Amino acid sequence: MSFFSVYIEIRITSDDINIIQLTGEEMKKDSTLQMMIGFTHKLKHFYLISILTAIVATLLSFIAPLIVGFTVDSVIGNKEGALPAPIMWVFNSFNTSGTLSSMLIICAVMIAGLELISGSINYIARVSIAKGSERMINNLRISLFRHTQNLPFEWHTNNQTGDIIQRCTSDVETVRRFVFNQLIEVVRTAILIVIAIIIMFSLNPIMATVITAYMPIILCYTMFFFLQISKKFLAADEAEGALMVRVQENLTGVRVVRAFGREAYETTRFDEKNTDFAGKWTKLGGTFGLYWGIGDAMSFLQMLSVIVAGSILATTGSFTVGDLLVFLGYASMLMWPVRQLGRIIAEMSKAGVSLKRIKEIFDAKEETDVPDAITPPMDRDIEFNNVSFTYDEQPVLKDVSFKIKKGTTFGILGATGSGKSTITYLLNSLYSLPEDGGTITIGGIDISKIKKAYLRRNIGLVLQEPFLFSKTILENIDIASRDNELETVRDKAKIAAVDDNIMAFSKGYDTIVGERGVTLSGGQKQRVAIARTLMMNAPIMVFDDSMSNLDMETDAKIRESLREDTKGATVILISHRISTLMKADVIMVLEEGKVEEIGSHAELVEQNGIYRRIYDLQSGYTKKEISSPKSGADEKGGESL
Repeated sequence: MSFFSVYIEIRITSDDINIIQLTGEEMKKDSTLQMMIGFTHKLKHFYLISILTAIVATLLSFIAPLIVGFTVDSVIGNKEGALPAPIMWVFNSFNTSGTLSSMLIICAVMIAGLELISGSINYIARVSIAKGSERMINNLRISLFRHTQNLPFEWHTNNQTGDIIQRCTSDVETVRRFVFNQLIEVVRTAILIVIAIIIMFSLNPIMATVITAYMPIILCYTMFFFLQISKKFLAADEAEGALMVRVQENLTGVRVVRAFGREAYETTRFDEKNTDFAGKWTKLGGTFGLYWGIGDAMSFLQMLSVIVAGSILATTGSFTVGDLLVFLGYASMLMWPVRQLGRIIAEMSKAGVSLKRIKEIFDAKEETDVPDAITPPMDRDIEFNNVSFTYDEQPVLKDVSFKIKKGTTFGILGATGSGKSTITYLLNSLYSLPEDGGTITIGGIDISKIKKAYLRRNIGLVLQEPFLFSKTILENIDIASRDNELETVRDKAKIAAVDDNIMAFSKGYDTIVGERGVTLSGGQKQRVAIARTLMMNAPIMVFDDSMSNLDMETDAKIRESLREDTKGATVILISHRISTLMKADVIMVLEEGKVEEIGSHAELVEQNGIYRRIYDLQSGYTKKEISSPKSGADEKGGESL
């Protein structure tokens, strides 16, 4: 079993929820059960009330069969008998006339009164467990989401989104159902069995032995099915996770599915996952059916044994009809908990599997700052010193060294897979350098010593594949600064050459984009992302091939506007187009993770190396593009959204 490296304690007040993260070696010893106990902080009184009321209700349920037996033997019959002292006192207090009819009415009213009191107590128990369980699960959801938000970028790249969603929703719901529906039944069943055994042995050891003789058999086959159900539910839960991954991928990639006409193919793949999921649940259902079938047979044999043994004892005169009714009542009381034990075991198995899957997320170590992390000025020189980095044992950067002077524009040119984007991820601390992987400094300070949130707030990053939220265009652009001033947003959008496109929509900046910005063209998404990053006014700006979907004219227009808007900022341009980079102060050429050339555009052209070769190739294509009619394919207009 893996253990918690991080323990999250929830403190709940009447007004809000405060989440406090505690660390320490002792916290690493937490088991799954201890994890759940941690989420019940300040909620234990709800569970205590539920347990106490369940005990009281269970005790009251044992009195009704005794009253029935007393009624048959002592009220209707002639046998002397007595009820528990408090109940006998109530009976004697109201039995003023001593007639048979009045005594029968008193007994009936006492049974009805006990059921009414028991029902009221059960109501209190249910309300208490509902409040405790819902607040605990609320705490779990909040902590789980918060924890995933603070996990390293690398963890997210190594785990499938659909599976994470399934753990945070379906698995949490499984735990909620168990806590709300079955947890109190565990206590009730345990108390019911213990008290019933004590009472039955005090009344008649022979009959008690007949009833309890089935208990070891029931416990043995219950444990057997517990293990079987746990294994099969784990397989079914993992199959559901795989199904969620398939659904999530197809919904987010609907444009690709439609563009390549893969609807039938993707439907077939979904059908395979769905069939596998349904098959595993069918097998699980078969196991449940077998368990319930055996439980029904055991319950029938138990009742039959009570009737046969009671009848035999009654013929000897040592057992009365009232006694038989009492034991039949207790046997029937135990019958449902025994049958319910199957459901409890099944839900416990599923909840245990779900908790382990949830705990696997919590076991992942959160991204943290080093002790005494600092927030130095960021408008300083950036330097990579002998930086090497690998993905899955595949070298991406090999001993890369270069320096970017503050306030300058630095261009990076390279083929796909040469390590261009990796440089931006490392600069932003999305990936951490290994101990022997060199250093990255800003103003002479290693970025590993800078607070990560502060570092990222001061590095504006536009990715090649920008992500847009399902919000309005205004909210997407303003998400970083939260300035909420339309004029400011429009100024940045104009620099990104997207203001005209936005204003062409019927709702302008209040237009809601589709999921992941799917209803915008690639170029429009990139320009919205550029405007969003410009809103940060960060001292360091990184454009990672962020104009790849733009035509040459729009590209040039944006670069000209950027030069005016980002004066004083350090700008890093990454592109496969030399026309995008040629006006940069310094240009670095990467090839297979190594720095091959570095210098200004003029210097690199004179070197007659890789840069010059690419320049010559692209210059030829540029001349052809200029001489051909402008397609305007990127200018997706107004109502097309």
